[in-house]
Amino acid sequence: MLFDTHIHTRYSSDSNMAIETAINRAAEMGLGITITEHMDFGYPKPQVFIFDEKQYFEEYTKYRSDKVLLGVEVGMRGDCVEDGRHLIQNNRFDYVIGSIHLVDNQDIYEASFYQGRSKREVYSHYFADMLDCLQKYDFIDSLGHIDYIARYARYDDPEIYYSEFSDQIDQILKVIVDKGKAIEINTRRLTSAAAVKVLQPIYQRFYELGGRMVTIGSDAHTPTDIGGRLSAAQQLADACQLRIVYFKDSKPEWGR
Repeated sequence: MLFDTHIHTRYSSDSNMAIETAINRAAEMGLGITITEHMDFGYPKPQVFIFDEKQYFEEYTKYRSDKVLLGVEVGMRGDCVEDGRHLIQNNRFDYVIGSIHLVDNQDIYEASFYQGRSKREVYSHYFADMLDCLQKYDFIDSLGHIDYIARYARYDDPEIYYSEFSDQIDQILKVIVDKGKAIEINTRRLTSAAAVKVLQPIYQRFYELGGRMVTIGSDAHTPTDIGGRLSAAQQLADACQLRIVYFKDSKPEWGR
């Protein structure tokens, strides 16, 4: 079964979706789903993008099945590694996404993060932080949305071109390969053939460096986004000879 492995429900600060709604929508589409609520330790605003994991499991365990898995999206930052490690070691998550949402304690979403700085400066800093975190966060299963910054960057052309940042991206991909992790194809920005074409060299390089596993996820916060553009992710994975997997009990399963 194909899984949408990146879905947020009401335990994420930016979603109001009920888990029952997500399950019903996925069933209509013939998909499995993994719930991956945001857990960003150290987020600059108190009680934002964190949740009570005990309550999460108490409420959601009854929904757990071969088609509904319970995961988490951990916001990686260098000073919160042990918080993340404790969370994962003390809870039975099926799947752990490691993502970069903050750099220098600033949310990449905010316009102020980009003011007065060039694209090269900002993106190089983003990739340097990602590399540092990947070297420390050995308890994640997959690197989430490597192109996350391109969603929100305030530049005329926010796209990540592999040729412009190849040295840094290669270092990141090598760490993922060496640690035997997966990398996510996040479908949020796969809105056109042109968008896919820009990202393809990154995933092709991942394969060339020895990477084999990708997870695919819509990053859905609403029911209409569940399963969005998964077919584009499948085509991208196939073009790069990468194997689509999902994680159950932190073990990769064939994803189709």
